[in-house]
Amino acid sequence: MPAPMAGAPQPLLRARDAIAIIVGIVVGAGIFKTPSMVAGVTGDPGWLVVAWVLGAAISLAGALCYAELATAYPHAGGDYHFLTRAFGRHASFLYAWARATVINTGSIALLAFVFGDYMSKVVALPPAAWAAIIVVALTVINIAGLRSSARAQNLLTILEVGGLVAVAVAGFLAAPAAAAGPAAFAATPPLGLLGLAMVFVLLTYGGWNEAAYISAELRGGRRAIVPVLVASIAILAALYLVVNLALLAGLGLKGLADSKAAAADVMGIAFGPAGAQLISVLVALAALTSINATMIVGARTNYALARDWPALGRMAGWHETRGTPVVALVVQGAIALALVAFGALQSDGFEAMVEFTAPVFWTFLLLVGIALFRLRRIDGAAERPFRVPLYPFTPLVFCAACAWLAYSSIAYAASRDAVHVSLIVMAAGVVAWFLVRARGRRAGAARAAD
Repeated sequence: MPAPMAGAPQPLLRARDAIAIIVGIVVGAGIFKTPSMVAGVTGDPGWLVVAWVLGAAISLAGALCYAELATAYPHAGGDYHFLTRAFGRHASFLYAWARATVINTGSIALLAFVFGDYMSKVVALPPAAWAAIIVVALTVINIAGLRSSARAQNLLTILEVGGLVAVAVAGFLAAPAAAAGPAAFAATPPLGLLGLAMVFVLLTYGGWNEAAYISAELRGGRRAIVPVLVASIAILAALYLVVNLALLAGLGLKGLADSKAAAADVMGIAFGPAGAQLISVLVALAALTSINATMIVGARTNYALARDWPALGRMAGWHETRGTPVVALVVQGAIALALVAFGALQSDGFEAMVEFTAPVFWTFLLLVGIALFRLRRIDGAAERPFRVPLYPFTPLVFCAACAWLAYSSIAYAASRDAVHVSLIVMAAGVVAWFLVRARGRRAGAARAAD
C-alpha cells in the first residue's frame, strides 16, 4: 500500500478559490472595528476616504512585489521560501518559527476570540470555549482535504461579503437620520495623526501576502497569481470604500468616530433591533472565514520548514489524495489552542493577541520586501514571468510602509508592557534553531559513519 503522505503540492486551486482565500483572510473583524478609529483620528470625511484609498495603493504595491516573487519562485513555503533564497535557510528558520508560534497561530487565536466574543451572545458559552471549539473544527475540515476547505472558504467568503454589502445598504438607508457633518477637506489632520490612521487602515488590509503560500497550488501556470492578487486587492478596496462611505452617510463623521460598534448602529437604524442583532452573526462569520483561510496557508510554512530541516521531518508529509500537509495542520492547531489558553488568562484575549503578533509580523514582512531587492541582485538570471512595475519605487514604498507599521506595532506593544512576550518567543526560536541544527549535524555524522 503506497504511503499517502509522500506527495507534494498539486495545482488544485482555481482562480476564484484563491481569490476567496485571500479576501477571506483580509476581510476579518478589522473592518467592523477600524472605521470608527480612522474617523476619530482624521477628523475629516475627505481625509478618511484618502486614508482608505492610500491603504489600497500601498497594499497593491506590496501585492505587485509578491507577484514577482511568487511567479519567479512558486512554492508552498511562500515567504519562507523567498527568505531562504535571499538570506539562507538559517535566517528563514526564524521566520518560519515566528509564523508557527506567533504570526499565523496568533492570528488564528485572535480571530477565534472575536468569534467567541460574538457567538457567546448567541449561545451562552465562555468566549474561550467557543474559540477552542472553532480551532478544532476548522482544523478537522482542513485535514479532510484542500477541496473541502476551499469549498467551505468559497461559501464563507460569499456570506461574509454579503454581510458587508448589507452593512453598506443599511448605512445608505440610514443616511437621512445622520446629522450634517463637516465638508470634505475642511481640516487637515497633523502628519502624525494621519500616520496613525494609516496604521489602522493597513492593519485592516493586512493578509493579502498569504497568496504566496498557494502559488504552487494554483492552476494556470506561474503568472496566474498576478491577476488573482490584483483582483483580490480591487475587491477589498471596493468593499472597504463602500462600507466607509455608507457608515459616513448613516452616522455622520462624529457619530462614526464616537461609535463603538458602527456597523451595529447603522443596522439598528435601518432594520431595527433584529438588524443590530444580525451584526453579531456577521462579525462571527467574518472571523470564521479568516480563521479558515489562515489555516489553509499557515500550515504550508510548517510543511516547507520541515522539508528543509530533516530534524522536523514529520511535518514534511503531504497527503497526496487530500492535498494537505496533515501533520503540519495538526501542529498548527495545537499551537493555536495553546495560544487560546494563554489569551484566556489575559484580561482581553483579542488585545493580547494583537500585542503578541503585530510587531513580529510587520518586521518580517519588511524583510520579505528587502528580499526582492537582494534576489534581483544575486539571482538576476532567474526567469521572472512578472516584474514589479516602477522598480525600485514600488518596492521602496512597500518597505517604508512595513517599517512604519513595525515601529508603530512595537511602540504600541511597549506602551502596554507586552513587547517582551514576542521577544521571548523569538529568543526561544533561536534556541530551537541551535537544537535543530545540532540534531541535523548528528544525524549527518551518523549517516557518514555508516
